[in-house]
Amino acid sequence: VIPILGIPYFLLFTSFWPLSVLSLTWLLYDWNTHSRDGRRSAWVRNWTLWKYFQSYFPVKLVKTHDLSPKHNYIIVSHPHGVLSFGAFINFATEATGFSRIFPSITPFLATLEGIFWIPIVREYVMSMGICPVSELALKHKLTQKGSGNAVIIVVGGASEALLCRPGVSTLYLKNRKGFVKLALKTGAYLVPSYAFGENEVFNQETFPEGTWLRFFQKNFQKIGKKILGINFCTFHGRGLTKGSWGFLPFNHPITNVVGEPMPVPQIHDPDKETVAKYLELYISALRKLFDQHKAKYGFSETQELTVL
Repeated sequence: VIPILGIPYFLLFTSFWPLSVLSLTWLLYDWNTHSRDGRRSAWVRNWTLWKYFQSYFPVKLVKTHDLSPKHNYIIVSHPHGVLSFGAFINFATEATGFSRIFPSITPFLATLEGIFWIPIVREYVMSMGICPVSELALKHKLTQKGSGNAVIIVVGGASEALLCRPGVSTLYLKNRKGFVKLALKTGAYLVPSYAFGENEVFNQETFPEGTWLRFFQKNFQKIGKKILGINFCTFHGRGLTKGSWGFLPFNHPITNVVGEPMPVPQIHDPDKETVAKYLELYISALRKLFDQHKAKYGFSETQELTVL
């Protein structure tokens, strides 16, 4: 918010306008960096702040299989949750020890490209190894930087965020074929991962149909999705004291279990049938991962993973 509001203010109403001009000039000059190599910083990824953030829930990263540095990977993270705390802490920081758990693998968490259009913010985001969730940026990471790279995509996106509620495990996935096509084009292995507890850190409210609150909620979300590509969830958590109401997340454990890599053949121009085939194989692998670990991380044995 500060760069979005501050830069125009300095530019138009203060004597510090050269700073605004300088920041905008740098943005234009450096425009392609976020889609290429970025500016990763081990120092930022290891800030002590992230350890405090991780321990609040706490967040954990669990490995079920090794990832060989001889290949590249697309780690697909589920569910999206309201704010994807598990994906952020596990893959954009070293708070849970990604480099120790997966040695010689470099993670790149993918997010909305619009974030990289904001001066100053883009520098901070790039320093954590975060990249745009665009085909250009992801293909560069998977084909132009050698092997041992892993891009992390939270494929459920804005639509799935509206489904997240405690005790619910519903994913938007059957029409999310882009990540499979990307894997086939680049030959990157697909890796399922599930963040148990991600949906439990906030309570989300959907107002009754026919009420003015629901009318406002639906239209506000529609506008947000159209302009920014995100859905604004109506959610709440805890306050500063135990048992109070507020917007802090509940300190519920989040455990991100990373599954077995699924080899994918490299096909320059995969047809629809091939994409559909490997999407089904991926969904089967994800269900297997969920069923193997659900009882250990908070779900009942009878809980099923719903894929829409």
